[in-house]
Amino acid sequence: MTEKTLLIADDDKAIRMVLSKAFERDGYQVRLTGNAATLWRWVSNGEGDLVITDVVMPDENGLDLLPKIKKIRPDMPVIVMSAQNTLMTALKATERGAYEYLPKPFDLNELKSVVAKALAVREGKTAIVQIKDNSEDLPLIGRSPAMQNVYRVMARLMNTDLTVTITGESGTGKELVARALHDFGRRKNNPFVALNMAAIPRELIESELFGHEKGSFTGADSRSSGRFEQAQGGTLFLDEIGDMPLEAQTRLLRVLQEGEYTTVGGKRPVKTDVRIICATHRDLKSLISHGLFREDLYYRLNVVPLRIPPLRERIDDIHDLMRQFLNTYALENAQTPKLIETDALDYLKQYDWPGNVRELENLCQRIAALYVEDTITLDIARSEMVPLDDSDQTKGNAIAANETLQESIHRHLKKYFDAHLPHDLPPPGLYSRLLREFEKPLIENTLKATRGNQIKAAELLGVNRNTLRKKIRDLDIDIPKG
Repeated sequence: MTEKTLLIADDDKAIRMVLSKAFERDGYQVRLTGNAATLWRWVSNGEGDLVITDVVMPDENGLDLLPKIKKIRPDMPVIVMSAQNTLMTALKATERGAYEYLPKPFDLNELKSVVAKALAVREGKTAIVQIKDNSEDLPLIGRSPAMQNVYRVMARLMNTDLTVTITGESGTGKELVARALHDFGRRKNNPFVALNMAAIPRELIESELFGHEKGSFTGADSRSSGRFEQAQGGTLFLDEIGDMPLEAQTRLLRVLQEGEYTTVGGKRPVKTDVRIICATHRDLKSLISHGLFREDLYYRLNVVPLRIPPLRERIDDIHDLMRQFLNTYALENAQTPKLIETDALDYLKQYDWPGNVRELENLCQRIAALYVEDTITLDIARSEMVPLDDSDQTKGNAIAANETLQESIHRHLKKYFDAHLPHDLPPPGLYSRLLREFEKPLIENTLKATRGNQIKAAELLGVNRNTLRKKIRDLDIDIPKG
């Protein structure tokens, strides 16, 4: 099949970049311009197979180009996009020969589907178009103004090596943003390595980051590579950077300043080439004022701040998010995707969603697994939004649906410290010991609640399935029979 060329005209550079990345990834050739004159020159020279054009451009209205294009290239499909989301704009686009009109903000998968169908029609084919889901293209879902602002900033950052600090509440999708910045950037063919500072014992963070030499500390039986070495040429994502201890902050600052580090126990500096993206749900400026975070490191990391809005600020995205989650779950389990009634959707929009997108995803997975109905009714929505009853052993033994394993562990640790160590500093090594003590029973209880179903247990715990399997093996946990 001959590679098709798309001619894209839009005066918004961020939109041009997003469209270019998405369509090039699907195997199209793409030519971009910010004005109507260049688009007209390409078309009149016989170039391109399909046009995607904005309406408002600096030199000419895109709608005015339509009749001219149709006159000299009657078989060329033209897709019109516009932020002027009025009935008259849609009518004019149709009257002047547009193959399709899409209002802004547009859905990327919908646009890709329209492009594929238009090209198939042009070639006289009847095609069944399979569109990849958002997790493979742009893994963030939502057409709300709050998310459009995120997309615009991301588009400007993708082909840079600028250090980015992603802020937002737990469950908003900060790691998805970091992955998208990597997957669509110029480092995409190199590793993406993530490290959660809150999940690593403080005494092991430097070893995890920079690696260690054999014999550098008790238990270091061999040399081990660190995350910087593993991410060479790619992206290192440091999640929950606010939990990094001060001594590790000092070493990270040197890496950012000098572009080199030394392994734990090593003597020779090692050059590094990684892009740093970090994330936190904590207020770093507040940590600075309390002496818990270095101010100079903050300014090194916070070159470009990117805030991810909580779900309560993008309530209109709930429908699109639920549709994606329900479709994904149905595909994984060979089921028919559930629909949702308008009354149920309206009811869910009234909720504050403290667990954000993660809480919504877990709700969808729970409903899909527990209900045989094809449609999510208002009654189902109401029953599932009732807080878990502690007396319900089946649900009560598992952690809350909007709480990850790590967050649950920290909640239990805080409870322990409040009860037993209200005034004194904890003894060395207590964190690691308690982490293990709480982690094992949490996993055991969740497996009991799901009757040994590791897929459901991983969903409830908020961890990757492979991560759960590794923890079961490392902690020597017996899996209950169903």
